[in-house]
This record gives sequence, C-alpha cells and structure tokens, in this order.
Amino acid sequence: MLPAGSLPQCILAWRDFSRRQVTDTVDRQTRSRMMAGIRGKDTRPELALRRALHRLGFRFRLHAKGLAGRPDILLPRYGAAVFVHGCFWHRHRGCRFATVPASRPDFWKGKFEGNTERDIRNRAALLDLGWRIAVVWECTLKEPAKIAETAAILADWLRTDVNQIEIGTNSR
Repeated sequence: MLPAGSLPQCILAWRDFSRRQVTDTVDRQTRSRMMAGIRGKDTRPELALRRALHRLGFRFRLHAKGLAGRPDILLPRYGAAVFVHGCFWHRHRGCRFATVPASRPDFWKGKFEGNTERDIRNRAALLDLGWRIAVVWECTLKEPAKIAETAAILADWLRTDVNQIEIGTNSR
C-alpha cells in the first residue's frame, strides 16, 4: 500500500501526458485528402437501410436531384423522403459519435452549424412541397439487429399519415 498522497512516477507521468492536447498523426495535406474521401452518398449505413427496405418489399429512387437536400431515399408512392444522417456531420444530439475535433474547434463549430441549418432549411422546403420526412441516424444502423428494427420502424411509419419521424437512439 502506498502512503497517502504519493503516486508512482509512471502514474504521475501518464496523468500529465493525458492532459496534453495530442497533435494529429498525419500532415495537413494527408488529413485533407482523408476528409475529402468521406462520401456523401452510398455510405455503409445508407446501403444497409436500402437493403433492409428492399427486403421488406419497398421500391424507391435514390438521391433525387430536383429536391432540396437530395434525399438519400425517395419513396414517391408514400410521398416520403428519407435522409440517412451521419451522427458526426449532422450533430446527433447526445450521441457518442457526435464529437468535436480538438484541432481548430472554431472551424468545426461553423461547419457543423452550417450543416444543421441546411438540414432545417431542406426539411422545411420538402414539407412545403408536401413530402413527408424521415431522418434515420447512423448510430441506429451500426448492428444487424438494429438495422432490421430501424427498417421495420420506418416501414410502419410509411404506412401512416404522420409527416415526420426521426429514428435514432442515442448510443452509449
């Protein structure tokens, strides 16, 4: 047992190290190239939801160019537009995936605010045109069991007259 107030040197060193802001492990150009490679459509969560909906018998259009926000999935028969939002980019409130990078926090704050404001504008524009809106959060599409559950919830919603639904549990 250690005397009160004395910690081994390795623990003190680790405690000091863990408080430091860690710099990026790659140079700025490489990080830029990596971030530019993040796709805006045909993402894994989107593909998973599309497969599940197709299995349930739904047929749909993809990325309708003429509509605000280019919905990921468009179901004209049901008058519904589905957005599959990434928790990081679209700021899923309370989700563990909606982190803020430590580097350049002011830049990221502006970027995220712009994304959420654009989402609100797009949703309002689609509602004005008479479309029903579903937002499915990425965290609900991480596990196969959750994918099937999410698709079932969405399928039930499509058969109702409710204008909007947001499907997403906050991940722990």
